[in-house]
Amino acid sequence: MKLKIITQERIVFDSEADEIYTRGIDGEFGLLKGHVPVMAALDIGVTRVKTGNTMQMFTTMGGILQFKNDECLILTNTAEAGDEIDELRAKEALDRAKKRLKEAKARIDAKRAEAAVARAEARLKAKLGNQAHISE
Repeated sequence: MKLKIITQERIVFDSEADEIYTRGIDGEFGLLKGHVPVMAALDIGVTRVKTGNTMQMFTTMGGILQFKNDECLILTNTAEAGDEIDELRAKEALDRAKKRLKEAKARIDAKRAEAAVARAEARLKAKLGNQAHISE
């Protein structure tokens, strides 16, 4: 099946895939060739793409997924391939976001901090793969 991951700025991925796993707002789900058509709102998370014996990881920061006729299209504001992510910067961003979350006074500040934590954790998971252990 064909997968395209597209942001406003670039095409992040455009190739064949055997399996696709991603995180929707209702939880994680997977797609295989022949899946029934589906459209889903995506949450902040990691999209895993398996081709043969290779698993690639991408951050997907929300967006929309459409699957029909064995073609999957992900439109998202931000996406990065795991191997493009600077691990040190991602860890520093996670630390800053957790600090902001602890210091958040107003509810809106807490929501922003929670979103920043989710984005930073997704970036680290995509970089480190399924073996990522993010300290609390």
